[in-house]
Parts: sequence; structure tokens; C-alpha cells
Amino acid sequence: MTDAVGTAELEGFRRVQRLAYECAEAVAARLRPGVTEREAARMQREWLYGRGVRDWFHLPFAWFGDRTAFTGFRVPLQFFPTGRRLEPGMPFILDMAPVLDGFTADIGYSGCLGANALHDRLLDDLAEHRELILREVRERRPLREIYEDVERLMVRQGHVNRHRAYPFGVIAHKVGRVPQRRFSPQVLGFGTQALKGLAADALRGHREGWSPLWSPRRSSDHPPRPGLWAVEPHLGFRGTGAKFEELLVVTDSRDPEESAFWLDDDLPHVRRGKREGAAA
Repeated sequence: MTDAVGTAELEGFRRVQRLAYECAEAVAARLRPGVTEREAARMQREWLYGRGVRDWFHLPFAWFGDRTAFTGFRVPLQFFPTGRRLEPGMPFILDMAPVLDGFTADIGYSGCLGANALHDRLLDDLAEHRELILREVRERRPLREIYEDVERLMVRQGHVNRHRAYPFGVIAHKVGRVPQRRFSPQVLGFGTQALKGLAADALRGHREGWSPLWSPRRSSDHPPRPGLWAVEPHLGFRGTGAKFEELLVVTDSRDPEESAFWLDDDLPHVRRGKREGAAA
């Protein structure tokens, strides 16, 4: 992977990210009581396969009910889809990371099967995290400090940080172009080509003093590294979880507005925030 991302490349990443969110909205609209997490994950795979996706950073996930807050998660295998069935009023998260034409996206979509006031509150509160992350990345704050500020905001909002349950506690990871191959196998649900790129970044970062994994560890005690980052703040409250995941672009520009920006401001959770703001 390389750090520099040109305008044409950004459009390629934006295209696959929008495709992934279109998939999430299409699958969410088809969810009904009784559908299992495994069925929802398969629906995502089939929808994207029908639109040309043949490789993945990781295969689709689906979490229902208290699994959206990673309740009781202790080992990585618990993240994989299960036979948990969706019920009325139950929250869900769809998470997918397709690769198309060598471009990667990694998105998270939070929804609910019917009305749920608590879930609505979580979605409202997530908007503040999107603003905080962008502001502090533009300030070139160390990633570890931004992580801590995100967590402090969650506590003030009355929530629990659930991205700490992810491997290494990451809130984000670096992404880049993935070499296209005729055969692209997966290992434990992750595409081998994408993992090779992340491993190469990890080795390079170790030599240069930075990490492609944005975590609470000392390895993230450095300013934001130029490139694309898949960012996913994840809130939890009493067995209900919600998150977004989308691509953040970091550059080496000295202009604050050009130094970092979200790749796309026309995504479901962003549109929702604008609607809520207009109504208020």
C-alpha cells in the first residue's frame, strides 16, 4: 500500500464505498422477523457478488440484538454471524468490506427492525463523534489522544466504548489498493490480498514509528498518517449497540480543510444527521 492517493483513486474508493452502503440499505429493507445473522450476511454477499465483487477485505458480518453491543464477546470467533434471529424492535448492524477493481471499502450500517428510542439516541450521539474525529485529525493530534477523547465523549454521553472489544481495541485501520488476482481466497473471513497489504504497512510502520491500526496502544502515539482510514466509533448502552464505519482521507496538506476530510458526505448516517438537524 502507498500513502499518496490521487483524485482518480479517491473516486474509485468512493464508488465502492457507495456500493457497499447501497447493499446495506437494500439488505436492511429486506430484513424481517425470523431472519438469522447468517442469512443477513449471505444476503450481503450475494447482493455484492451480483454487482461484480469477487474479493474482500473481510466477508460481511451481521449482528442482531445485544450482539450489536458485543455483549459477552471474549474471542474473535464470536464476531462471526450466528443463528440469532431478528425480532421486532431489535437493533442490527451490517458490516462489510468489499474490494472492487482493486479499491477497498469497509462500512458499518446500524438499523433497527421498527421503532426503538434508545437506538435513535445512539445514532444521534454518533454524529458528534464524526465531528470530533475530523476536527482532531485536522489538528494533527496523536491518534492515541484522539482515541481517548472519543472514549471520554462516549462516557459523557452515558455510553460504553464497544470498539475496545475489537481485536487490539482498534477504532480504525488503514486501507489501500488491493492487487487483483484471478483467485483471491479468504482466511478466517479475511481476503489474503488485503491482509498482505495491511501486514506490509505494519512492517513499514514498525520501522518508521507508526501503526496502520488506530488503537489505545503506544503504537498509535503518533500524528495521523496520510492515506485512507476506515474509522468505526462504536457505542453501547445496556445491550444495544450502534456504529458507523466509513473512509477518512488524511493528506499532508497544510490547509486544515484539505489535510483531512471524510471521503463522502452523502451516506445514510450523514443524511440522517442532516434531517435531524433540520427538524430541530
